[in-house]
Order: sequence, then structure tokens, then C-alpha cells
Amino acid sequence: MMTSTLTPWTVEQFEAQLRAKESRYHIFHPFHIAMNSGQCTKEQVQGWVLNRFYYQIMIPIKDAAVLSNMPDKEHRRLWIQRIIDHDGLEGDEGGIEAWLALAEAVGLTRDDVLSLKHVSPGVRFAVDAYVNFARTAPWQEAVCSSLTELFAPTIHQKRLDSWPAHYPWIDARGYHYFRKRLSEARRDVEHGLRVTLEHFKTRPEQERALDILQFKLNVLWAMLDSIQVSYGIGETRHGAIARMAP
Repeated sequence: MMTSTLTPWTVEQFEAQLRAKESRYHIFHPFHIAMNSGQCTKEQVQGWVLNRFYYQIMIPIKDAAVLSNMPDKEHRRLWIQRIIDHDGLEGDEGGIEAWLALAEAVGLTRDDVLSLKHVSPGVRFAVDAYVNFARTAPWQEAVCSSLTELFAPTIHQKRLDSWPAHYPWIDARGYHYFRKRLSEARRDVEHGLRVTLEHFKTRPEQERALDILQFKLNVLWAMLDSIQVSYGIGETRHGAIARMAP
């Protein structure tokens, strides 16, 4: 068996390589650029919220799959908080409920969102591929795939900074999800980054980690590709081939 002669990156170099992946984050997707700069129509913003809800409800399912593969209780104790963050507890609703509040704030009904009937096939395919990966991959690889959270606070803050001015018709109560995730994502990434830096030691393993992170970035990018095809961008609705079903 051939072995790699490449020298492993130091921990600092490896972390820098992971963080450099931010240039491929979906904040740079044309649809997201348009949405954060006020170029999207109400229907397009609603279409994003509708489709993104499928991702939101699958996050705790994904995290439960990762949890089921973790043999160490100390890791499980940290990871289970992610499920609670989204599913919530009695008297303390989580991220899924907060996303439904966002849906109502942009003018959608809970029943319409919960029905999932408007979720595009491309979004379903991308999200399901991610959940399947988390279910079948070694738990450390599944943890590594979560490291898009390195870049999440930036995207949430940009929404909080730009949306109120660009979309004054959105009820301000709908922004709770973005505020909530600012602190949660920073906390979660500390655990995920520690696992990744400790587990992927050799150069091939480190490059594998970069490929895993790129896979997750591709999932998020593909979701926006599908949303853009369905709803277009701006008043010209360029690229749109579908609409919400009545």
C-alpha cells in the first residue's frame, strides 16, 4: 500500500485551510447576494423561507443520526444540545418554531410551510444527501461536515443588518431565529472544530476533511441553485421555471 509523503499541516495550518473554505460559502451565491442586497421580490423571499424550512426540520434528524454513532458520552453530552436547540423544550421553543415565526413574518401560513408541498425536488435531494451522509459516515466525518458553522454567524448578522431596511414589510419578530443562531453557532463550532483538528492527523486525512467540508458547502449551494431556478432573482424573475403551487 502506498503511503503519502506529504507532511501533515500543523494544527494552525489545518485550521486555516478549513477557514479558507469560507470563500465557497453560500453567502456568495447569486441568489443570496440578491436577497441580502434587497433585490428579491416578496415571493422570492417567501420561496427561500419555504424551502429552507426543509433543511431546518432535518437538522435535528441529522444530529440524532450523528449522535447514534458517537461511542463517547462526553461527546454525546455536547452534541445533544444541537437537537434541543432546534426541537426545543416545553416552555422553551427551539429553532424550528423560530423559523415558523419567520415564515409568518414574511406572510406565509404555518400550515403551508408545514405541508412541505412547496419544497423543490432539488432542495429535498440536497438535504436528504446530507442527512444520509451524517447517518452512514464515521461520526468524526459527520462532525467535520458541520463546520460550515464557522461561517454562519456572518451570514446571520448580514441578514439582521440588511433585511429591515430592504424588506420593511417583514415583521421584526421574525428575526429571532437569526439572533438565536449567532451564539449557538459559535458555541457549536468550538466542539466541531476540536473534534476535526484532533481526529484528522495525516495529510491525506486532513485533505479528506477539506473534501467533507466542501461537500457540505455544495449541499448549501445546490439548495440555492434549486431555489433560484424555481423563483428567479429580482423583478425580471430571470431563470424562474416554477412557482409556488396554489
